[in-house]
Amino acid sequence: KELKKLGREGYWAASRTLRAQVYHQLIQKVACRLVTPDALVYRDVVSRLFGTLGVSSHPLPEFLEGCSMPTYCLNLEGVTALKKILICIGNLFPDITYSPVLPSLVALLLHYSKDEAQCFENISRLIASNAPHTSYIDQSFLAHQASCMTFGDLANKHCPAAHKLIASTSENVFDVYSEWLSWLFHDLPFNYAIRVFDVYLLEGQKVLYRIALALLKQYRLSVTSAELEGTDIKADLHAFVQNIAEHVTVDKLLERAFGIRLFSRKEIWLLQMANRKALMERGITMVQGRQSFHLAVDMQTFSSSIVTAQEMRVIWSWIPERFSLFPPLLLFSTSEDGCSLQRFYTRCEGYEPTVLLIKTTEGEVCGAFLSSDWSERKKTGAISGFFGTGECFVFTVRPETERYEWVFIKKPELAKAVPHSRQRSRSPSPVSILSSSPDSRGTSSNHLTVPTPQRKGRLSPFLAIRHFLLPSKTASMFMSGSREGIVIGGGGGQALSLDANLLWGHTEPCETFDNPPLCQENFQVQVLEVWGFQ
Repeated sequence: KELKKLGREGYWAASRTLRAQVYHQLIQKVACRLVTPDALVYRDVVSRLFGTLGVSSHPLPEFLEGCSMPTYCLNLEGVTALKKILICIGNLFPDITYSPVLPSLVALLLHYSKDEAQCFENISRLIASNAPHTSYIDQSFLAHQASCMTFGDLANKHCPAAHKLIASTSENVFDVYSEWLSWLFHDLPFNYAIRVFDVYLLEGQKVLYRIALALLKQYRLSVTSAELEGTDIKADLHAFVQNIAEHVTVDKLLERAFGIRLFSRKEIWLLQMANRKALMERGITMVQGRQSFHLAVDMQTFSSSIVTAQEMRVIWSWIPERFSLFPPLLLFSTSEDGCSLQRFYTRCEGYEPTVLLIKTTEGEVCGAFLSSDWSERKKTGAISGFFGTGECFVFTVRPETERYEWVFIKKPELAKAVPHSRQRSRSPSPVSILSSSPDSRGTSSNHLTVPTPQRKGRLSPFLAIRHFLLPSKTASMFMSGSREGIVIGGGGGQALSLDANLLWGHTEPCETFDNPPLCQENFQVQVLEVWGFQ
């Protein structure tokens, strides 16, 4: 804790010698693979590779193809050392296939190393780190792309104003977010980048997400949507970060970054793994050119009775990155399939997640993103119980476009991570959605831990409620279905409820999403659609 405090406050920024000592000691404490090349190995490889020949006779490793090479004020000798280290890394770490951030990290570390051999040893330890739920350096296109998607997910949740601005002015939101690491280790001036490096060595990749989110928030404060009309927002963000000193000091930037309440390192790691899995399903495993497969909603071919293609693109921009890779697929529509709840279940089962859209007879449009398969309702037995994860959210499209997420995304401090020993405790009985007496709604102070058995080899879901100690059951009522109807959101009210004929509905504030009514409180359904992911 004391070291973190010193790093965040820039305690060793004033002394080059002190910072060099701190870096070396911190990196020597990083848990890494048993056989990790050190300074002696470097000297041996250098004499074998280069001998009397210059560095220029050796090409840079393939994993740097198309990557920029920031030199951070290194002199000619320093730039030569940087290239030698990168060539040796390519030689000794053949598994690295893509790592655009590596040149920046080596260049920064060289400034504070005794010599290039020590710099090589230290960067090798970061590459070979095997600490749980922590990574320092992405080493494949797959890992890099998953990190970019994870940043997109976090920006979507923690910077809604900036996200909305980018989604409305950029054709491809993901393309903008895929540059997040180069904001930090290419665009930031040296005196900012080195302070980022201080805390990164102490706290790992999670800290980079924090600082990039703080930059995004600062960017939103500095521009208006009118100014961005017709602007290349990706280039504008790069220029903004390069001139960050005009907007905020490095101390203020770090203070704001650490004021952002992120989820735990483990929770972010789960999200990253889920993103990797989705990319692998799309066939991404090796180095390849960036594909613009994130434009999933085709403006020409998309057709809905409820929303326009542009409105669907906004909804798609709210959805977790690993699902928005895939184009929307219409599963159920009352105009085509009739007003049958049984048919609704039949058509939607087997799809996870889904997007529910409702247009009322008054012309209002609202809906929900539902993270779990509707077949989960059968697992709760005779009593209707809630299921789903904290990725569920409800939203309005017309007259206003607004999203309401799980209350713990805005206030993660309310839900502590479940200690490992508590994760095997017995589940409480499911909550009935049919009981409507005031006592049954929001007074329970029991901590909710719901461990469901995982299928072997299946990743625990991101934001599953069993990972959290929640102050009450009412703040995690995501979705529920029975023969009487469906309910989304609970606790003190229901965000959306629909009857068995899918004709009449009700909306009111609820504790799970902390939402206002999503349309007129008692409404008649004109059209209802459910969309899955192709």
